[in-house]
Amino acid sequence: MWSMKILLVSATKFEINPLLKKLKKVSSGDALSKHRFGKHSVGVLITGVGMTATAFHLGSILRNKYALVVNAGVAGSFNKSIPPGTVVNVVSDCFADMGSEDGGGFMTLEELGLDQQISGSRFKAQGLNNKRQTANIKQVIGSLPQVNAITVNTVHGNTASIKKVVKKFNPDIESMEGAAFFFACQEFKTSCVQVRAISNYVERRNKKNWKLDIAVNSLNAFLERLFFSL
Repeated sequence: MWSMKILLVSATKFEINPLLKKLKKVSSGDALSKHRFGKHSVGVLITGVGMTATAFHLGSILRNKYALVVNAGVAGSFNKSIPPGTVVNVVSDCFADMGSEDGGGFMTLEELGLDQQISGSRFKAQGLNNKRQTANIKQVIGSLPQVNAITVNTVHGNTASIKKVVKKFNPDIESMEGAAFFFACQEFKTSCVQVRAISNYVERRNKKNWKLDIAVNSLNAFLERLFFSL
């Protein structure tokens, strides 16, 4: 029987809770719990919000070998053609606020000549090593819109700063963990994908416009479909 060892990574339990209810729990831990989904072994890692927490946990947990690591969560959309409730495939991500201010502008670490490995670099999903995995997952992932993302410590909610970051990076979406996830998987040479459901447009903070429940339901419906395809 074909089986895979999978790691599902999310900042909060809330974002993947509908799927968790359909997994068979095997054991629990502070951040990592172990489950079964059909014939597959699924580790669930709740990192906490932000790139620091994400990098910290993945730095130790990815020492265990996984056939596939999936980062799932919600995100804000800069792109008005990608409305709340849409599930997207993040094909590239970067640290957008790591660098230096320069008058009214901003320079990444790469532009400063300090570290070309991290800031300003575009991290991408790592390809799968097994042809069977690749075919099945590509078919499911391929149904999603592809987007370029940025990862930030402070989500944007100011018109002026939104204009600046759009001009600088031309992102479709933003999150607080994605680039850290890609960077860790890159360093461990681990096959990975990042899927996000849009909960809101990136604009001045207005929770009345957020569609969190719709985003979470859409995200988890896709995750279940993805897992069934493995």
